[in-house]
Amino acid sequence: MSPWEKRARGKRYFTRSQKLNGRVVREYVGSGPLAELAAETDALRRLRREKAAQVWRQERESLEALDRSVEELHDTVEILARATLVAAGYRFHKGEWRKKRGRK
Repeated sequence: MSPWEKRARGKRYFTRSQKLNGRVVREYVGSGPLAELAAETDALRRLRREKAAQVWRQERESLEALDRSVEELHDTVEILARATLVAAGYRFHKGEWRKKRGRK
C-alpha cells in the first residue's frame, strides 16, 4: 500500500505504517508541504537502510568466500600431514598416530 492516499474529495495525504505489538498501525502525517518533506525524509531513510543492507550482504559474501578458501587450505594441509605421517611409518589407531611396530 502506498504511503500516499487519496480521499474521496481528491486530496492526497501521507501516512506511515509501523509495527506495534505485532500489528501494523498507520499513522496520519498530513498533506501539503510538510507531508512532502516527511515523505522525502522517509524515502532517504529507506535508501540509507537499503544501502547499509547491501554493504552488509557484500561483506558477508566476501567473508564466506574467505571462509571457503580457509577450509580448502585446511583440508589440503590435513591431507599432506596424513600422507607425511604414513610415509614416515605411522598409523592412525583409536584416534592417535602411532609408530608401526618393527619399523625404524
